[in-house]
Amino acid sequence: MSMAHILNIDELDLSKYLEKLNLDSDDVKKDWGNAGSKVGLKIWRIENFKVVPWPENDYGKFYSGDSYIILNSYKEGESEKLYHDIHFWLGSNTSQDEAGTAAYKTVELDNYLGTSPVQHRELQGSESRLFISYFKNFIILNGGVDSGFNIVKPVEYKPQLFHIKSVGSTLTVTSVPLSSDSLNSEDVFVLDQGLKIYQWNGCKAAGSEKHKAMEFTSNLKSERSGKPEIKVFEQDDSDATPFWDGIGGKGTIKEESSTNKIETTDDKEKILIRLSNASGNLEFNEEARGSISLSMLDTNDVFVIDAQNEVFIWIGKNSNVKEKTNSFQYAMDYVKKTGKPSYIPITRVVEGNENAHFKSFF
Repeated sequence: MSMAHILNIDELDLSKYLEKLNLDSDDVKKDWGNAGSKVGLKIWRIENFKVVPWPENDYGKFYSGDSYIILNSYKEGESEKLYHDIHFWLGSNTSQDEAGTAAYKTVELDNYLGTSPVQHRELQGSESRLFISYFKNFIILNGGVDSGFNIVKPVEYKPQLFHIKSVGSTLTVTSVPLSSDSLNSEDVFVLDQGLKIYQWNGCKAAGSEKHKAMEFTSNLKSERSGKPEIKVFEQDDSDATPFWDGIGGKGTIKEESSTNKIETTDDKEKILIRLSNASGNLEFNEEARGSISLSMLDTNDVFVIDAQNEVFIWIGKNSNVKEKTNSFQYAMDYVKKTGKPSYIPITRVVEGNENAHFKSFF
């Protein structure tokens, strides 16, 4: 069945914008400057429909009410060639206009770098391991910058409960609701009350997470000139009353973390969909399902590969601007219309720059 009959897509025609875009203009150079010219990480936050450089001393710190663009540039082996990964990260409370601007400006940055980067959509709570690996500490705080349509007023300091996890060599710290419902036995949690900091260790928490949580609380204390008092409680401690009082009382503790998990569905059939405007109009049509191969990909068009656990966008070298720039929108609408989890990974790769992970699905 033609996917064009399933999806009613209001096309974000970025191609018209890019046709008029002068990559050598002062405005574009002001936004991106020397981005991608050397190995390293660059981060921008979306503020009032513009990209604003994020302070380097805050790299790894994100706000749930915001959207960000992250560029990682690197070399492989002895080659002098620079490769790029662009991630646009959307906080759980970011506004529609910020999320749209992040996606829009990501396409612009991609074109600024010659359309060769691999693009990744990152949603709060479902970040890829690659994205998290960029940071020693990955911290998500409540709040965000004022938005064009949705003004977020500054709030006074309030106690926060942080969910502590280890992902590879990165410590992830996420602000969660002040409630026993936020707890689970597998992880560590820190209640920050300003001058009193309580660490609560789930009975199944790994020793490495407990140790990293202690580093986190120690850093908080140092930032506050050593004034805070730190106490550590185990899940079954009878004297943890200050911690329970701080989160509204003791309750039933979940056995496992409730973070987003995508079920393994390797046994389900994969679907290959072509995005092409060879007819004069953009059409999104299923090409194959079940057994698919790399030979089915046509350099003249764009393809969306539904690998069940992930969705990939493959950009043919000879595909046109309209196909390239609208590919992410079609992929996101496909995820929505087919009832997949909203947090499923979506990755865009360019012909000739496919990695082993992408090829493993063929």
